[in-house]
Amino acid sequence: MGMSPTPPARRLRLHLPRRMFAQVLLMQVAIAAGVAVLATGLFLAPLSDQLDDQAMRRALSIAQTTAAQPQIAEDLTDTPATAGGPVQREAERIRTATKAEYIVVMDRRGVRWSHPTPSEIGRLVSTDPGQALAGHDVMQIDSGTLGRTARGKVPLRDGDGKIVGAVSVGIAYDSVRARLLHAIPGLFAYAGGALAVGALAAWLISRRVQRQTRDLAFSDISALLAEREAMLHGIREGVVALDRAGRIRLLNDEARRLLGIGDEAVGRSLDEALGEGRTADVLAGRVTGTDLLTVRGQRVLVANRMPTDDGGAVATLRDRTELEQLGRELDSTRGLIDALRAQDHEHANRMHTVLGLLELEMYDDAVEFVGEVVGDHRATAEQVAEKIQDPLLAALLVGKATVAAERGVALSLADRTGLPDRLIDPRGLVTIVGNLVDNALDATAGTPHARVEVELQAEGRTATLRVRDTGPGILEEQRELIFTEGWSTKQRPAHRERGIGLPLVRRLAERQGGSATVGEAAGGGAEFTVVLPEALAEADLEPALTVPSDPHAHTVAEEESR
Repeated sequence: MGMSPTPPARRLRLHLPRRMFAQVLLMQVAIAAGVAVLATGLFLAPLSDQLDDQAMRRALSIAQTTAAQPQIAEDLTDTPATAGGPVQREAERIRTATKAEYIVVMDRRGVRWSHPTPSEIGRLVSTDPGQALAGHDVMQIDSGTLGRTARGKVPLRDGDGKIVGAVSVGIAYDSVRARLLHAIPGLFAYAGGALAVGALAAWLISRRVQRQTRDLAFSDISALLAEREAMLHGIREGVVALDRAGRIRLLNDEARRLLGIGDEAVGRSLDEALGEGRTADVLAGRVTGTDLLTVRGQRVLVANRMPTDDGGAVATLRDRTELEQLGRELDSTRGLIDALRAQDHEHANRMHTVLGLLELEMYDDAVEFVGEVVGDHRATAEQVAEKIQDPLLAALLVGKATVAAERGVALSLADRTGLPDRLIDPRGLVTIVGNLVDNALDATAGTPHARVEVELQAEGRTATLRVRDTGPGILEEQRELIFTEGWSTKQRPAHRERGIGLPLVRRLAERQGGSATVGEAAGGGAEFTVVLPEALAEADLEPALTVPSDPHAHTVAEEESR
């Protein structure tokens, strides 16, 4: 049986801590330590040179003081070079007082007249004294009979100023090195103190980072950023992030689509990016509440705003266009069902009447009764088709007349009504008429002698719509307020919101350069007037050449607020 293979040797790996707090602390301490070491090195490098310079200058100063004594120059010329001579005694006295390593007095030949070692007196000096004997002061680090020293050499002059020799003074280099070594512990102490302060500051900063990042690791933050990007660009809700100054700092793809803005809006205020209006007011927090309605272009949006800890805010936008359309269609369907139910009941009564007339053999009366019933409906449809030549709008008014009749409201066209089949955007006008008629029916239903009158006139390319009702009317102070998104006095149905029909009507009118206003009808009630300057094509153009309508302009038939 073979031996098992030797397991591979494991390499020693240094594992950095995962938490951002620990990593930031470790990096900052490493930086502080590196700065302390670098500062210490940068301080020590010139310190050695400074100590050498100080030692050489001290030696030169002692040499100059010694050479300045005239007695030494006289003794040098009058006495022999002996160990007990006056020059040796004076030089030793000064050396002892100054703690110099040596003081050597020499003549012009370089022969020593003084030396700490008496046996060296009378011998030539070990280094060249030429510069000093030539009248120059010399500072240097050099080695001699007493070892390496910091030296200062000056010329020695007699009373007449004549150079008779030179004075050389040496400071032991070991003392200079000792001063340097003596300074190092103190320097390290200062560096250690600075490092301790830096480490404490790093710990405090790291603790703040730990609180702000919730003790996450760098990998966690990276993952969160990746998840945030995926979430922002993947969700079907618009997200708008604002800073404390109200400037846009983030937009996801859905927000760009819903608001109709691009990346150029980032960094700009809401009023600059969106223009003044309810949408900017809602996103900026100037209008408070939850699930606030606003209309942007042809879209109905629901906005919610949440402040953030840094003074900014995050707003979310949901597209309620299709939901509002479905709600409107549901309301219409319910109205039609109620109308059909009532018609079914009325139809049954009429059939019973016809049956009774036939059983009584009153055939002429039965024929007359059926003719009257059929004639009423046919007359209404023919009247509408004669005055409103656009088929979509005519069909809408015929259907609304039926619903109005079942709700006890008389819906009629004004005598001056006349609209040719030259509408550029018939679906847009259908949306406007449908909203205004439905509002008028809601306002008049259940009131005595309820009546709604629709007037449509064409003059050139301008279409003018007026819808009058006999309802309670609109208070003067509310006549502009009712065109504000989200404002309504009606009870909110369970399936959709109120207060966006009239804002949509005005928006559709203004898109064509027109207007939408409300006033008081002649006989009381409200009168809505919509002017569309570019609603009709030129009279000589064929309908096939008219401009197609915007497919997104009519996706919502909203309900107004009273």
